Amino acid sequence: MSNENSKRSLDETFDSDRIETILAEQLPKWYYENGRICRKYRSSGWKATLMIVNAIGHLAEAAWHHPDITASYAQVTVELMNHEANGITNKDFELADKIEQFVSWQPALEEGSLEGTPKDPKHRYINYD
Repeated sequence: MSNENSKRSLDETFDSDRIETILAEQLPKWYYENGRICRKYRSSGWKATLMIVNAIGHLAEAAWHHPDITASYAQVTVELMNHEANGITNKDFELADKIEQFVSWQPALEEGSLEGTPKDPKHRYINYD
């Protein structure tokens, strides 16, 4: 996330044009809808969906900023909005960025000894975009 965002007041809200710009530049898989920034993650099934929900839950609780999460068999939808400020603030973008990094992490694409989940579909749990 850019330093520009971190300099803003935690409670200062962004207008819709600025939200769309930030999403396009920094979180292109997220979208703005009904006053919230949102992201849908596709999974391979219910167990994987629960893993994603729990990971997001951990990040949200650690950050003390709680998204609305909808879980179905093979999809998790995350919606962020700062209820105290009644709009989108830095908290939303920062948590979205952390969620995106965490859930979308693919060790096999990095150098190192972590190989990631096997290519076999029975082991895959996230359907990466």
